[in-house]
Amino acid sequence: MLLRQTRGQKIFSVFNYALLTLTAVLCLLPLIHVIALSLSDNAAVSGGLVTLWPVRFTWEPYVYVLERSAFWKAFGVTLQRAALGTAVNVLLVILLAYPLSMSREKLRARTLYVWIFFFTMLFNGGLIPTYILIKEIGIMDTLWALILPGAVTVFNLILMLNFFRQVPEELEDAAMIDGAGHWRTLWQIYVPISTPATATITLFCVVGHWNAWFDGLIYMRDAAHYPLQSYLQTIVVKFDFQTMSATDAQRLAQLNDRSVKAAQMVVAAVPILLVYPFLQKYFVSGIKLGSVKG
Repeated sequence: MLLRQTRGQKIFSVFNYALLTLTAVLCLLPLIHVIALSLSDNAAVSGGLVTLWPVRFTWEPYVYVLERSAFWKAFGVTLQRAALGTAVNVLLVILLAYPLSMSREKLRARTLYVWIFFFTMLFNGGLIPTYILIKEIGIMDTLWALILPGAVTVFNLILMLNFFRQVPEELEDAAMIDGAGHWRTLWQIYVPISTPATATITLFCVVGHWNAWFDGLIYMRDAAHYPLQSYLQTIVVKFDFQTMSATDAQRLAQLNDRSVKAAQMVVAAVPILLVYPFLQKYFVSGIKLGSVKG
């Protein structure tokens, strides 16, 4: 049965739609402007003629970006980081969330453990101690320096353990009666029915690793080992020529640097945008089901 909306509810709905539409437009306008810049020629960009549509269309900035070996090297580092880092993140979150989701009768100190993890989400060791730790264990300038400091994301852990707590306890009891141990129960009962939460956490981890740039600047001594976002930061923000060869600098002089920067940002954003359609259907249900129970 459809409920008839009151006048106040209709006004509220119209206001909500208008506000969300305005927010969406404000988010899209900068992206459209960057795409337009990347597809416009040098004179149009230098003259400030480009707004939301390319002026004197050209692919030259993209050709320049795609032929740069430094860009693809950084791209490869980010792909490795995203793949390995996400696998480590999701594995550790599942392994930690399972025991913490047990009832108090089975794990009496579970609340204390959860609070300990929650405390680390609010307060951490700080940048300098973390840097010293990474240096002392000898993983500076390696991929592990970008992965291990954030290997356990507490927000994702809380999301997953709340999801696990909603799994009927009878399923675990039935598995135990059939002779399954905790390891088998986790991987054959809990994980298969937790696809929405796992997909949501995977999306968070992939996006986090893909967009991270600050740790690359700190933990990587050689610019050739920069992940893509750190590399882009040196080009787009600092415009550091140390990461650029003489040939690249000569070709860049023939193009507009704003077009090249825009083209690099578009190319860097495409892979992560391709991930969303595959995980979107799980995203809302994963967030909702993992956050309704404390």
